Amino acid sequence: MLNTLCNNDQIMRHPLLKLYTTSGIVIGLIALAFLGGLYLGEKKDTSGTGASDMETVLSLGQHRDVDIALFWDVWDLLDEKFVPTHGTSTEVLTDDAKLFNAIKGLTASYDDPYTVFFPPVESKSFEQDVSGNFEGVGMEIDIRDDVLTVVAPLKNTPADKAGVRSGDKIIEIDGNVTAALSTEEAVAMIRGEKGTSVTLTMRRENVEDPVVIVVVRDRIDIPAIETELTEDNIFVIRLYNFSAVSTSQFREALREFIKAKTDKLVLDLRGNPGGYLDAAIDMASWFLPSGKVIVKEDFNGDIDEVSYRSKGYNIFTDNLKFVILVDGGSASASEILAGALQEHGKATLIGMDTFGKGSVQELVSLEGGTSLKVTVARWLTPNGLSISEAGLHPDIKVEVTQEDINAGRDIQFDKAVEVLLQK
Repeated sequence: MLNTLCNNDQIMRHPLLKLYTTSGIVIGLIALAFLGGLYLGEKKDTSGTGASDMETVLSLGQHRDVDIALFWDVWDLLDEKFVPTHGTSTEVLTDDAKLFNAIKGLTASYDDPYTVFFPPVESKSFEQDVSGNFEGVGMEIDIRDDVLTVVAPLKNTPADKAGVRSGDKIIEIDGNVTAALSTEEAVAMIRGEKGTSVTLTMRRENVEDPVVIVVVRDRIDIPAIETELTEDNIFVIRLYNFSAVSTSQFREALREFIKAKTDKLVLDLRGNPGGYLDAAIDMASWFLPSGKVIVKEDFNGDIDEVSYRSKGYNIFTDNLKFVILVDGGSASASEILAGALQEHGKATLIGMDTFGKGSVQELVSLEGGTSLKVTVARWLTPNGLSISEAGLHPDIKVEVTQEDINAGRDIQFDKAVEVLLQK
């Protein structure tokens, strides 16, 4: 089973210069490791104007074949004629707010939930999201079929303990309808100080009435890896995220596996919302020869496709009996790792279809403290499957029922044991 165990210090590589990750939005976590495939860029103000000079800023676009006179006509008519009558319409809009809202409308017209314009306050909040820990509920959310959806609650977080599940559709946050919210706006509503609570109203598959859950916010400790050797001599690695430290912890887990002197391995990626792309590549490299494609980055023909390949640690022989457990909470980096090992014939996937999060965003700093997060590429498996379009399909599909959950049965894991013992 074992060829040679590499003691590779590069397993802790951090993507500091070209920062990109592979998942969605995490509430109350080290969101740096879970934010959808981010590149960090910067757009400098070369116009010599300030962002508050609205007409000058917008007129910069006139070098294109676009006549924005209509925009200014509407702007002037609103200034001249609009009479506030109710609610927030009584608030006086600044020129900056008008411009920012107009740009938000432009980005929304692309109909991509991951392409978002951030005014200064939201931009600063987003930068904090990708730089540290926060108090919150400990779950990842994303837009799925135009509905705010739980990708996965992380283990032992407030959301997990309160009963939030992967696939729950959030329809209200503290009584506020979520239909028009972006993920960033929803995050701002759900996040809060330790000890405070948020009420989530959700639609759940196979449950007729809305599910209402009150979650008490707390400081989030991100789980990484747990290991276990079962009575059947099956070694289990439960991987909860692809963080900056997960690569070294995964290496240590593999050392434990080797010391256990068994050839049966289960990697549990259920409910794992993803994280660093670099971590997924490093982990896949323990099972694949050097140069094997792990994932492709597709720019839709605008830029040549980029392939990320195995580093070639490749310490296991073909005698390894390997099962990966996946479900609807397995997203992005989880899908990259599982998809590569499935398509290269290294592992059998058991469980349910994965979430399907496979896009890459670039974060560009703009004038006046604003920024733009824009989708620039998508992830493809080695065989060219678009992860975003359908997710991964397990080799053996095992659907968990409410009855199984109530009885505390893990029939997906039981199936993995059955398959490994038969091999």
